[in-house]
Amino acid sequence: MSDNLKKTPLYDACLKVGGRMVDFHGWLLPVQYESIIAEHKAVRNTAGLFDVSHMGQIIFKGEDAFKFLQNIATNNFKQEPGAGAYAHILDDNGGIIDDIIAFCINPNEFFLVVNSATRHKDYDWFIKKSAGYKVEIKDVSDDYAMLALQGPKALDILEKLIPQIKEIARFHIKQDKIFDASVYITRTGYTGEDGVEIMGDAETINKLFTWCLSNGFTPCGLGARDVLRLEAGYLLSGSDMDESRNPYEASCGWVVKLKKEENFTAKAKMAAVKEAGVKEKWTGFILQSAGVAREGCLIFKDGKQIGKLTSATFSPLFKGICAGYAPADLEEGAIVEIEVRGRKIPAKKIKMPFYKNRV
Repeated sequence: MSDNLKKTPLYDACLKVGGRMVDFHGWLLPVQYESIIAEHKAVRNTAGLFDVSHMGQIIFKGEDAFKFLQNIATNNFKQEPGAGAYAHILDDNGGIIDDIIAFCINPNEFFLVVNSATRHKDYDWFIKKSAGYKVEIKDVSDDYAMLALQGPKALDILEKLIPQIKEIARFHIKQDKIFDASVYITRTGYTGEDGVEIMGDAETINKLFTWCLSNGFTPCGLGARDVLRLEAGYLLSGSDMDESRNPYEASCGWVVKLKKEENFTAKAKMAAVKEAGVKEKWTGFILQSAGVAREGCLIFKDGKQIGKLTSATFSPLFKGICAGYAPADLEEGAIVEIEVRGRKIPAKKIKMPFYKNRV
């Protein structure tokens, strides 16, 4: 394994409790602890914790912070302290640079959580596009460690440490204190379950990691996280979306607010795409017989290749599940074939998400 791989502030803590480390976009992160299935079960039934300290954080601050955010991202935001929204960052051709969540700290300050693999690309793009705006853009990723705490029992457990945690609304942010240190708490989630993400300095988040393990949380790795997020129908940056795809193809047209006044990047192109329609869309399938497909497997119908998978895994709830780009007019319930190691396995098109959360 390369010596150049980065370690999160929780690396030693994860290793100590059995984390099996792998390279994830240049970071050493646990792929699993006990097992993917056990960790999946913990998140779906009780509470799991994930080291997500590799994620990036970027701040927009200044008189034009809100205006700039409205013009750089597809969704409509609010100058309402605490409020957040999911959005796509597009290049000039409408391709997806990244998907982000932006939170309002105050009317002139916004806190963005971005993907680790695109963190530097995002920052460079923001700087390039900020000419003429009165906005300070700062990458503060190295200031934070971050835990994702997910599952139907997660907030019940955390209430012992943070009594007001359930008062945080979905897709909102709150600044609070734990262990006498300031942290940001966001209530989003990438697993299809309720939960929060807590960001703070390395010492504080290490203390939180230990506290969570002593209070009923199960440590979970990237393997379970990938199964959980695909069940919930969430995109994986770099696999399910990149600059070669636009939000409508990625089945996320709902994040493109064409009616907002701001002329966000590629707005005219997105209007044209919506008017014309797309030929391919990110589509979900469930295998109809034994087998596990993987990213890159080809999709066939009537003997003709019609697409390719971008995500695929074994789900304890649904067995073989997968998603990829296929004809936009493919009917729900249609039977296709997924080629897995030279064998074609029947699969049914379904409307995602595979799993509907209880939130």
